[in-house]
Amino acid sequence: MAPSLLHLKTAAVAVESVKAAEHDNITRVQLPDKTRNSRVLVLGGTGRVGGSTATALSKLCPDLRIVLGGRNRENGAAMVATLGNNSEFAEVNIDNKDSLEAALSDVDLVVHAAGPFQQAQKCNVLEAAIETKTAYLDVCDDTSYAFRAKSFKDIAVEANIPAITTGGIYPGVSNGNIPVRCPQFKCTKLVGALKTLMAAELVRAARSESKGEPERLRFSYYTAGSGGAGPTILATSFLLLGEEVVAYNRGQKIKLKPFTGMLNVDFGKGIGKRDVYLLNLPEVRSAHEVLEVPTVSARFGTAPFFWNWGMEAMTNLLPTEFLRDRSKVQQLVQLFDPLVRAVDGIAGERVSMRVDLECSDGRNTLALFSHRRLSVRHWVLHNSQKCFIGCFELDMMYAEFIYSRLVGSATAAFALAILEGSTQPGVWFPEEPEGIAIEAREVLLERAAQGTISFVMNKPPWMVETDPKELGLGIYV
Repeated sequence: MAPSLLHLKTAAVAVESVKAAEHDNITRVQLPDKTRNSRVLVLGGTGRVGGSTATALSKLCPDLRIVLGGRNRENGAAMVATLGNNSEFAEVNIDNKDSLEAALSDVDLVVHAAGPFQQAQKCNVLEAAIETKTAYLDVCDDTSYAFRAKSFKDIAVEANIPAITTGGIYPGVSNGNIPVRCPQFKCTKLVGALKTLMAAELVRAARSESKGEPERLRFSYYTAGSGGAGPTILATSFLLLGEEVVAYNRGQKIKLKPFTGMLNVDFGKGIGKRDVYLLNLPEVRSAHEVLEVPTVSARFGTAPFFWNWGMEAMTNLLPTEFLRDRSKVQQLVQLFDPLVRAVDGIAGERVSMRVDLECSDGRNTLALFSHRRLSVRHWVLHNSQKCFIGCFELDMMYAEFIYSRLVGSATAAFALAILEGSTQPGVWFPEEPEGIAIEAREVLLERAAQGTISFVMNKPPWMVETDPKELGLGIYV
């Protein structure tokens, strides 16, 4: 752990800090009468992604009943105390069909944030949601899982159940959401969904405003710091390095080594230029198939820069079989998690995602989304322990300070879209109009963009880059 620079000796000081952290500017959402008091079950609700989603939902729609699903009653009670009277905890085992169906029997929507999704062989929660006729949303960041979920589309249609897979801030925070790990995959788990919506809007605008056809989509992600990423997100990071990268080049599927193909991408003000590397993220295949763009790829980079070196080292030195073994990955998680947490206080939490679209007529446009923090702030307090939070050490209590503003807002935005009736029966990716209706996309993006440094849609690259090149006569590229 990093050395403390300041000792906070009393619980009163910490409580005042919590109160100060709650004054976020959030525009409340008025749901239709029939769904205003809906019960929403958040699986993984005591974790980073699930907890931040529950917090965002309770602030955006105070009338919602939030049910936190998990296995740890002590953590559940702490989160319920944070959220208030309109929340409760339910002990749920997602690997047990009876436990799942009992938990889903009296809720209107289930948000599945209990990852990691890598190497999962079944879609237990989705199947239970269809069986109990419960609307469904997950923050999946795994290509195989996402398309396995998609295979339940016809069954969901028959059951009249709306479902969205890979819905959050980007597949992979995600998330969500290492020296040899990028805690920042918390973002990847959650940002792809938001980013595929941005890509869908770019493609739609190009086809309606341009004579050329979309030819290339490039997804680029950057995160500094982990945003308090937990062990589940850390495991996701390692597991992604065990997957071949699937990309598309002129309509042909190609397979590449993970964390290679580095590009230096300009994320604009507040972020600047950053190195990003290839990763296997589900939005690549879904964008290729749904948006019909022939060339698609996704890259990710993090800070401090040595995390990227560590990711490369893991890819080159560890056998693929090792990185696909959940039990061995968990051992790595236990080894590196303390070091990652110590560095977090220095690295910060800024996150950015950029989507570039190139068309056959030379038209180049982008969408850019940058935020200072990953997730909604909340504290979990336990007596008689102490830990470090950035440069602060808390005595007399253990205070885990998690910034999850961006993660929570994005996932909550998708949940609210489902409750508002924007999703048709079936299992959909966010970029499909049946998943998020075209007319609902703008509202969803606005909700998810609260508090951003930059939010730009359908602009030429030179308008957002830090050092655009001038050709002369005021013409930039």
